[in-house]
Amino acid sequence: MSSAVSAATTAATTAVNAAIIGATNAPPAVASANPRVVRIAIDVDGGDHGAPVTLAACKSFLAANPDCELLLVGLQASLDLADSTIPVDLKLRTKYAVATEVVAMDESPALALKNKKQSSMRLAINAVKEGAADACVSAGNTGALMATARFVLKTLPGIDRPAIASVMPTHSGDSDAGDGGAVMLDLGANADCTAENLRQFAIMGAALCSALTDNPRPKVGLLNIGEEETKGNELVKAAAELIRTTDLNFIGNIEGTDIYKGTVDVVVCDGFVGNVALKSSEGAVKLMAQMLREELKRTWWTKLLALIAMPVLQRFKKRVDPSRYNGATLLGLRGIVVKSHGGADVLGFQTAIERAYAEAKHDLIAELTQRVAAMNTAQT
Repeated sequence: MSSAVSAATTAATTAVNAAIIGATNAPPAVASANPRVVRIAIDVDGGDHGAPVTLAACKSFLAANPDCELLLVGLQASLDLADSTIPVDLKLRTKYAVATEVVAMDESPALALKNKKQSSMRLAINAVKEGAADACVSAGNTGALMATARFVLKTLPGIDRPAIASVMPTHSGDSDAGDGGAVMLDLGANADCTAENLRQFAIMGAALCSALTDNPRPKVGLLNIGEEETKGNELVKAAAELIRTTDLNFIGNIEGTDIYKGTVDVVVCDGFVGNVALKSSEGAVKLMAQMLREELKRTWWTKLLALIAMPVLQRFKKRVDPSRYNGATLLGLRGIVVKSHGGADVLGFQTAIERAYAEAKHDLIAELTQRVAAMNTAQT
């Protein structure tokens, strides 16, 4: 990068950093005169792959979404890479913010929160708090991201604990777009929950589903060991009673097999059950893929059949590709934070940005705030 460009970049990032960390009272440097523009902060250096993957995803996302601006938060070397690889026309919708630290994937969340105040993750979250961005996306350490986001943004009024929510593929989902699946929460943020926590998860999950699908009354189900009201432990039974007091479209208990059938639009469970279900599903998909590859390579005849069936196999691979469902929302915070899988590829990270974009464009936080307030008022 030339000295002139470096100087310009330094000046721009200094202004943005000042806005992010609240060093001045001036309007954020990335603020747009057009209120319809969605601004997303990107933790460029988070995740297993860092800038090479995140920047390629940002480039593709910007090209596909002309009404969006990105704030790239990363080390100077990563921003230099962005400056040299992002086309000039897309740079007009790209701002930089220099970080001096990166949160490691195996770093203690408590230590990251305490010691990494100038990390790319922390500054990206700060951008949301200060109004410099409408949402942020990171592929970094999940525990550190949750701890930092909760500390910086705080939870919404009426929400005791944030939850991790993501979209699970279903048979009724759009096989080409990677959407139309079921929102499932909590996927691991809260191993121990109360019935009230699950009620709040149901409200937040319904709001998220509405924002992503424009469905005003998504069907909500409570994950249980049986559909009957008498099934399950005391926590699930009590949660079902509380959810029934809301005006949600609650259909009652569902079983694990219903997650992928498309029986409901929102699946509610505690973080322990949700994480086990998620990891078990991932393991089952990997097992089936491995077994299928082994069988197709077993003989010359099966290899020939595999060649003939290649279009079908490719379409099947696309439908279950986790990259097309990447992006988990830290739901319940006073700002939109989307967690990408740490090992996500370019398509996966772009999908996570798309998730944040959709939530910001549909004003998810305002929707959540209104729904929680309305249902809490009705309950009292």
